[in-house]
Amino acid sequence: MSASFSCNAFKPGNNPDNLHFIRQEKSQWRDHTDYTFTPDEKAEATILFGGLTLLQDKLIASALHSLGERYVAIPNPDFESFRLGKAFGNRGQCNPTYFNVGNLIKHLQTLQKEKGLSSEEIIKKYLFVTAGGCGPCRFGMYITEYRKALRDAGFEGFRIMSFEHNKGIFQALGDQSAINFSPTFFITLAKAVIIGDIINLLGYKMRPYELEKGATDKAIEQCREIISKAFIHKKNLIKAMYKCRKVLKTVALNRLRPKPKVMIIGEFWAAMTEGDGNYNLHRFLEEEGAECIPQPLINRLMLSIWEAEFTLNQTLDIEKPGQKKIDFSNLKNKLLVNAAKVALKTHFTLYSKAIGLYDFTLPDIQKLADLSKAYYPIESSGGEGHMEVAHLIESAKENLAHLVISVKPFGCMPSSCVSDGIQSLVAGRFPSANFLAIETSGEGAANFYSRVQMALFKAKQAAKEEFESLDMPAFIPPKVHCYLYQPKTGKAGSAANIVQSIAPKRL
Repeated sequence: MSASFSCNAFKPGNNPDNLHFIRQEKSQWRDHTDYTFTPDEKAEATILFGGLTLLQDKLIASALHSLGERYVAIPNPDFESFRLGKAFGNRGQCNPTYFNVGNLIKHLQTLQKEKGLSSEEIIKKYLFVTAGGCGPCRFGMYITEYRKALRDAGFEGFRIMSFEHNKGIFQALGDQSAINFSPTFFITLAKAVIIGDIINLLGYKMRPYELEKGATDKAIEQCREIISKAFIHKKNLIKAMYKCRKVLKTVALNRLRPKPKVMIIGEFWAAMTEGDGNYNLHRFLEEEGAECIPQPLINRLMLSIWEAEFTLNQTLDIEKPGQKKIDFSNLKNKLLVNAAKVALKTHFTLYSKAIGLYDFTLPDIQKLADLSKAYYPIESSGGEGHMEVAHLIESAKENLAHLVISVKPFGCMPSSCVSDGIQSLVAGRFPSANFLAIETSGEGAANFYSRVQMALFKAKQAAKEEFESLDMPAFIPPKVHCYLYQPKTGKAGSAANIVQSIAPKRL
């Protein structure tokens, strides 16, 4: 429901006491879904997108450019984006909505100022593509919120096109005839996302130990250029990743400094974004002396595949009157789901081995479901499903991190109301777990940082004690300072893992 208000202008000669507010008639907001994007319009149109990590947005733009598509990533959301989102959006939305909706409005307003474009020209020459879908939280309302806020900001009719986030290559195109939601489009998109995940993971492993501040980021930028050129010129991506290995090897590291390892989980966008949306949590932790374990986007893709497979198996268990003994439609769906899972795993493995990411394995979602099902109803598919609870249990059982932070928008229903309620029980059952659940509201950074620092203090003590409990060998082989050396010995800290791996074997 939206209401408009206006005030009659003060005119000379009028008595100021007679000024009053006139309330206009209320009107129900109705979303119009008949937006079209025809092939004739495509030649002059620019397709905007954004919302993933900075590296992934840039790689996606290059990858889709190789298909002849004119995609442009909009800048990362900041607090000004948040302010605009709250100004033009409905009350009660969560932070990802405010930040991303406001970020699009901010970008369109920038086009007006810098290029001198009118609202009508922007509406004609630009459109925005994002993921949509249904769910138990406000994610299903994002598209409508975009359109409502754009109308109120003066861009009524601006086209917001969406694809179903959980349907992958099996999209119903409808009237979006000029949007290339083909299997080739999504396969290329997936490759860019996977490569971005891999390089980001290596960046978080290397940056806390670099001898020259900023050297890792410079190397990653060089890797981005190599991969972007490979996409644009349709070169072999595995060879391009191997070239990146040589670039990353030039970064000098000291990996024998004990640092607490912090696993970051939680609501997808809040845990992934690299900016004001989560108060720059990853960089803040690194500045405080920690090493981050981020949750890559491919984890979310693997969860979506598991959910599709889980739902399909439940459907197969239901007997229907007159059902054939072999339902070939269900068999086809199961084969397609398995093919998607194999394709993601294969591409991730090939690219990660080429660049030298050896110690990261894709999550076994069924294993995580088995870990969490005693605490969390795995039939519930809201938000990150059982993953948040499972990650905490896995971290405690397998000693993966000194601290687990679950970050989410203020009032996120699946994450705050469901997962966090269960996490208190999990933390009670696993007292060794150092767990912090924390919300972002767009304001209140001081409180956010204070709580993180208190939990991090305990993690630093644990990392120091773990490292000092080991005997330092007399000889340290130079290979341990190369990022390619990634031992696993059951220790949480990277430095402790390295020392344990080169320690003399006791008889």
